Amino acid sequence: MTNYLDFEKPLAEIEGKAEELRAMARQNEEMDVADEAAALDRKAADLLVDLYKDLTPWRKCQVARHPERPHCKDYIDALFSEYTPLAGDRNFADDHAVMGGLARFNDTPVMVIGHEKGTDTKSRIERNFGMARPEGYRKAIRLMELADKFGLPVVTLVDTPGAYPGKGAEERGQSEAIARSTEKCLQIGVPLVSVVIGEGGSGGAVAFATANRVAMLEHSVYSVITPEGCASILWKDAERMREAAEALRLTAQDLKKLGVTDQIIQEPNGGAHRDPSATIEAVGRSIAAMLKDIEKLDAKQLIKARREKFLELGSSGLAA
Repeated sequence: MTNYLDFEKPLAEIEGKAEELRAMARQNEEMDVADEAAALDRKAADLLVDLYKDLTPWRKCQVARHPERPHCKDYIDALFSEYTPLAGDRNFADDHAVMGGLARFNDTPVMVIGHEKGTDTKSRIERNFGMARPEGYRKAIRLMELADKFGLPVVTLVDTPGAYPGKGAEERGQSEAIARSTEKCLQIGVPLVSVVIGEGGSGGAVAFATANRVAMLEHSVYSVITPEGCASILWKDAERMREAAEALRLTAQDLKKLGVTDQIIQEPNGGAHRDPSATIEAVGRSIAAMLKDIEKLDAKQLIKARREKFLELGSSGLAA
């Protein structure tokens, strides 16, 4: 059963009517509803195009958070072979909000790391809804160091509302762990590419996405804070999240103009959740292209280019 977003209610009504007709026809074989159902399908398809033609930033946030959107594990299962998960930070614990390990991508050995939100109530609780604790970032650091040691490209998949802000996480050095992970991204002498597949929230996302190349799915978002959090701080009213989303410039289209992301990966009409397989294939092509683009750079060139990329962010806007 499709999970419809708030702004998709008119679409839900049309598709629901079409399904009702088909259900009635299955119960009564003498009924011929093919033409009526087909007409409703065409109407729904046209409406879907109209709804997604020019999404507002807040609606893009809703799409990026859709529960049926493909998650990190889906991409790893589909795009990477011989995946061998590596667990723990060798210090405190294993954080299930961060998954990663050795794998092959197009038969090339790589290290893949990503945030995993989970797909049902049990897994979402286990994965802490993709909000990593310090041990998650320290695990990522360990995996990046391992990749650097053996000359393996690193692929990161970003999908988090932000790092976990709980008391225990703060006691164990959450901000320090995020900063160290970001620093490690800047230090490794191997190709590092990142894809924002859903939400890119605050430093929790930057800690994985300080890469040579950064791509974003068409309806993903990437921001210093969630719209709700921004509205709560600025106006003491989380219900002003639509206004905050507009101001944050968090869409892939805005961030491409600002130079924060290098490319936008087109999603199927209606969002990644409507055709996960096509979305995953598109992400795979993007990862392959980004890795090919930097494969001839040596360690010093990779590090220099990566540092310069982020030092130059915003310079064009300041000049203007």
